[in-house]
Amino acid sequence: MADDLHGQVALVTGGGRGIGANIARELAEAGARVAIAARTQSQVEEVARQIDGLALEVDVTDRGAVSRMVIETERNLGPIQLLVANAGIGNQDGATWEVDPADWWRVLEVNVLGVHLSCRAVIPGMLERGNGRIVITGSGAAYLPGSDHTAYPASKAAVCRYGETLANELEERIPVFFFSPGLVRTDMLGDAPDDLPWTPPELAPRLVRVLASGRADALAGRYIHAEHDDIEDLIRRADEIQENDLNAIRLRR
Repeated sequence: MADDLHGQVALVTGGGRGIGANIARELAEAGARVAIAARTQSQVEEVARQIDGLALEVDVTDRGAVSRMVIETERNLGPIQLLVANAGIGNQDGATWEVDPADWWRVLEVNVLGVHLSCRAVIPGMLERGNGRIVITGSGAAYLPGSDHTAYPASKAAVCRYGETLANELEERIPVFFFSPGLVRTDMLGDAPDDLPWTPPELAPRLVRVLASGRADALAGRYIHAEHDDIEDLIRRADEIQENDLNAIRLRR
């Protein structure tokens, strides 16, 4: 039986399109009440209409806007039990040494600062209530070879490390997960060729649903790939994974 999230209140940033929108739909299908936040009002309104959710126009790099996002979610839906920090943008447009530093930095502002502001806005309430989970969208770009632009890989390396260390800081209080959705065809990837090893778009939402259920809490702080990892197998092997420090981004010699 699929994981039932009935009654959970979930906040999904970057939920107006692509992976975030699909995660919002999956959580709503599982019974969660979902707030969808993104910068484009028309997109979040469309997703909210589809799932009877709450639409919020938010720039996650704006501290005040993020605080208001949390307040509005809890005022309309109730205390947030799940944050999916998914908002992100793609790489810089051009060579690292030629692109405007502000444009380069904007990628890190959205992909790293946006995650941090969202997390810090929900953590105090979760700690006070004694429940809650955080799921952060990472990327294989954090460690895979072959990237030839610097902003996006640097941002995802930072956010994966952030997720792991935040999980350590909140151990036994709030489970924090970070995952790679795989290579999902979205608007962010533009005109990428059809023959790339695309990941089925339903896998990331299904993974987030399991993480939201509580069944995978022993895997908090572990790197999970939506396509290459079998989450049910990881749950069964959680003790082994912790003991041997598996599913972690490490230097091995």
